[in-house]
Amino acid sequence: MANREELGIIRGARAGDAGCQLALGKLYLFGGASLPKSMPTALHWLDRAAQQGQQEAWRLIGTHISYDYARHGQAGVLLWYERAHDAGIAAAGLVLAQLVFNRAPEIEEASAALREKALRALSVAARAGSQEAQWLLARQGAAPVPLAPQRPAVAAAPWPGQQLEDQVVPAHFAVLDLAWNAGNRLAYLQRAMPLARTLLNDAPADAEAARAAGWQLGEQQLALLGRCAQALSEVASRDPLSLSELQRCRETAALAGDRGAQLELGLWFARMNCDGARLSSGIGAVNFKRAIRWLTQAGEQGLADAWFALSRIYIKPEFSQRSVSEAQTYLERAADMGHSAAQLECGIHAWRTRRGDENSDVRAAYWLQKAAAQGCAEAEAALAKIAAPSSLPAWADTVVPMLTREQVENQPLLAGRVELAALFGLTRAEALLLDVKAADQGHCLVVDIRASYGRSKRRLILLRTAQQRQALDRIGRLFEQLDCSQAGPEGNYRRRLYRLKTWLASGMEPDGLVPA
Repeated sequence: MANREELGIIRGARAGDAGCQLALGKLYLFGGASLPKSMPTALHWLDRAAQQGQQEAWRLIGTHISYDYARHGQAGVLLWYERAHDAGIAAAGLVLAQLVFNRAPEIEEASAALREKALRALSVAARAGSQEAQWLLARQGAAPVPLAPQRPAVAAAPWPGQQLEDQVVPAHFAVLDLAWNAGNRLAYLQRAMPLARTLLNDAPADAEAARAAGWQLGEQQLALLGRCAQALSEVASRDPLSLSELQRCRETAALAGDRGAQLELGLWFARMNCDGARLSSGIGAVNFKRAIRWLTQAGEQGLADAWFALSRIYIKPEFSQRSVSEAQTYLERAADMGHSAAQLECGIHAWRTRRGDENSDVRAAYWLQKAAAQGCAEAEAALAKIAAPSSLPAWADTVVPMLTREQVENQPLLAGRVELAALFGLTRAEALLLDVKAADQGHCLVVDIRASYGRSKRRLILLRTAQQRQALDRIGRLFEQLDCSQAGPEGNYRRRLYRLKTWLASGMEPDGLVPA
């Protein structure tokens, strides 16, 4: 609650006394003995005091009231920020510019002179390092603004060109972002290439020189070179003279560690695209040695396309160091990182080599499932051949609904086998003889009972749903501590079959129970 002195100021301010309005505004601006700080209320009373000629009022507004509060004020507050800016209050200039360029509905379109004044204020604030001013300046499409020098006199740049990013405020890069997002590549090149050429001229000749000088590029500089390279590649067909600058942009960015540039540079030296197809341009000779160098660096930084491209190089007949084993190694690296084409090829290769290794079909299913999950229709078609569903009737579908809770509790292993038969379409013999622990391969079920049931064939069943995975995990835990072979507690096939028929005899006719 306000004290007597503050109550008197409040009454005077409400009565229209300019001095009381100024005093009340200061109380709300800085906080009084019993009045809390309130910027909106302070702006209200300082505005009324300024309207009555109190110069201190508009100076306080320009110095202490930020844009967040000023933008909700009346149109008249713009005048106080303009006066404060003219009086040399730097904070007022930034708010003035924000009010002008982020024009609120209450504020009319600013005059050309006021806009020019606001633009100059933005430049001053940007040089001082204000992020708000830099981004707002970028939105206006203004030219880059040099930063005020803040480097100590004794500081020495460890490598040429390191000061480039210090000489241009982030607003300039924001302007380039706007030009890039607009999609006009020629306009982007006109703005960006002067900066890019400065970087290219200051770049070291090779990796050894870069390490010796401690040379590196910032994130924005790398993005600048990468975008310039992409834009130059799009116009290279119309302007062959741009090829040299395109190559220099790629090499400089790659030398600085940009993995995208390393990939593009490696593909360019190999004269192929990401799929391994030969480029038709035919410009220059193939240099596999340099291609492998850059693609390896890109792959080590996590680009699956780089490993896949290396696998294509190592199987090329014209490559003097052709190696199928090396190609397969890089192919599997790309597949491990999620490359769809590599996963498809790994799956097909594993399927073709199944004669030498019976478990190759399990690996084939694994890779093909990965590729199919990414929408590869060829992988889905191959899976249909590798793990074709059983054509026999699903005998367990009629049995599972008849199982009672008492039966499941008395014979949990047998109940689990019947449930597996219903979920995966197992025959009666497969359900009773399957080694559940050995069959589960994570992504598929290997059904192989040939050792106990000679008429059967080995086959794969894919796990496609979460329900199948959860059920297999639950049933598998029942068999964790058991030996599922013929000598186990369940007995041989005859005993298991007899137990199944006896178990369900009360609910079904023997002839209609379980066709083999």
